[in-house]
Amino acid sequence: MTESNTPTLKIIPLGGLHEIGKNTCVFEVNNELLLLDAGLAFPTDGMHGVNIVLPDMTYLRENRHKIKGMIVTHGHEDHIGGIPFHLKQFDIPVIYGPRLAMALLSDKLEEAGVSDRTELRTVSPREVVRVGKSFFVEFIRNTHSIADSFTVAIRTPVGTVIHTGDFKIDHTPVDGEYFDFQRLAEYGEQGVQCLISDSTNSEIPGYTPSERSVFPNLDRVFTQAQGRLLVTTFASSVHRINMVLELAKKHGRVVSVLGRSMLNVIAHARKLGYIKCEDDLLQPLNVIHKLPDEHVLILTTGSQGEPLSALTRIANNEHRQVKIRAGDTVVFSANPIPGNTISVVNTIDKLMIKGAKVIYGREQGIHVSGHGCQEDQKLMLGLTRPKFFLPVHGEHRMLVKHSQTAQSVGIPAANMVIIDNGDVVELTANSIRIGGKVPSGIELVDASRSGVVNAQVLKERQQLAGDGVVTVAAVIDWQGQLLAQPEIHLRGVVTSVSKTQLQTKLRECIDVVLRDRWKDFARSFGNNRLEVDWTGLQTQIERELVKTVRREFQSNPLLVFLMQTAEEPVAPANTKKGTRSTAAAIAL
Repeated sequence: MTESNTPTLKIIPLGGLHEIGKNTCVFEVNNELLLLDAGLAFPTDGMHGVNIVLPDMTYLRENRHKIKGMIVTHGHEDHIGGIPFHLKQFDIPVIYGPRLAMALLSDKLEEAGVSDRTELRTVSPREVVRVGKSFFVEFIRNTHSIADSFTVAIRTPVGTVIHTGDFKIDHTPVDGEYFDFQRLAEYGEQGVQCLISDSTNSEIPGYTPSERSVFPNLDRVFTQAQGRLLVTTFASSVHRINMVLELAKKHGRVVSVLGRSMLNVIAHARKLGYIKCEDDLLQPLNVIHKLPDEHVLILTTGSQGEPLSALTRIANNEHRQVKIRAGDTVVFSANPIPGNTISVVNTIDKLMIKGAKVIYGREQGIHVSGHGCQEDQKLMLGLTRPKFFLPVHGEHRMLVKHSQTAQSVGIPAANMVIIDNGDVVELTANSIRIGGKVPSGIELVDASRSGVVNAQVLKERQQLAGDGVVTVAAVIDWQGQLLAQPEIHLRGVVTSVSKTQLQTKLRECIDVVLRDRWKDFARSFGNNRLEVDWTGLQTQIERELVKTVRREFQSNPLLVFLMQTAEEPVAPANTKKGTRSTAAAIAL
């Protein structure tokens, strides 16, 4: 078979490149699409009113007829959180994934009302599933910060592609589920065409510590705490939660859980056997309030300073049932995600002001990452021995550093590419290259979760937050005259100009447009008929008002112009008095 006739596998990341979060990848060959994960990210400070950030799914909407199925590597929000939103736009015939991820996803789909748009199927370690005619996927157990996590080997017409998912090398996993090095090594012996690997910690030398290394440090904190203990961590950190519950029992504390997401994860993890504890260890708040402080542990969401989380509301004195008091110990068993640092330190400050002792920071040893560092990445490369290499899941510098690590273990620089979201990687038996680009970017969802916040809406919100809003209301008759002084309202605008002065300037602006441009928008016909392009006139007045407002304020507030017309048109001056036009008009 000639080179031109060999199959080509397209690998198209729609999220997770040059960023942390919203990991989403597409594999395409022989007119079939396989999706791998569909995550979300959280908004930056400038995304006012936005709750969730999703990748632009234009490519999948346009190619929905090619979608054969999806595979899920694990249950973190940055890997499954976008699925309910995407299912509102297109069907996915079947989704395969681990038990915990599928349990969490099932709840999400039910809540979003899209559970009928796909079929969820759970898989076990080393299970092989067929997706379409072109893909055979084997799920290989790995270790991560959430239970039930997989690396996947995807057999395609081009060869075997291994996607690591999120991983670290943990030789002492809390749940006893060990990384399946043997199966990876077997694929390495058979030949791996391309390794697609997690780059999150590629800048950090050495190995990522085991999750079990946190246990003695948490034990020390529990021993020293005299009053109530409040512990916050990621809701999905099942291993960490399991250790907290184990330590609570050891130190004679009863646990109450705050936060919907944490309650949900714990319920599913207990049902599936990933969290093991007696029923009486977990009690509602009204029970633990009756216990001595030294026997109380409150496990809560809010490790990232999320505004609506339980711990943030406690710090703001807004929680109805829990108030911080002197003698409490609050433990942050998590490090801030980039972008959340300010929110976290503000929460810590508020807790300390209220008298709590707060335990936080890397030097405390109460948190470890779920992502492999450079030595972990070298071991993955050494086991799989790929011909080609594609670093993913990370910001640009992380991808570059990971590629340098791969070169240090013998993979030629010519056999790898650094890509961005939307890049189309074309993989053949003998080459890897960037072969084009598909639409990429972000889609923003606000608190309503019913629609996407488009670029214009976001720009208006940013204007409102930065410079405020000016509202101008004017009434114009059918001869192009203002019938009264314009009404002006300012919100969030700082100005030294009085309202009367501003009103005069804006009226002059409107008068100039009406005097100089009225004939461009009003036309007279026979039978005393008059037609006015009110929409065009409003647009022209708005344009001039914006210029005036910017000049007067030396800023860029959002301008809202409300225009009304007289109820009935008045005939042109050369017609008989009292004659009325029957022409329709647009009154805005």
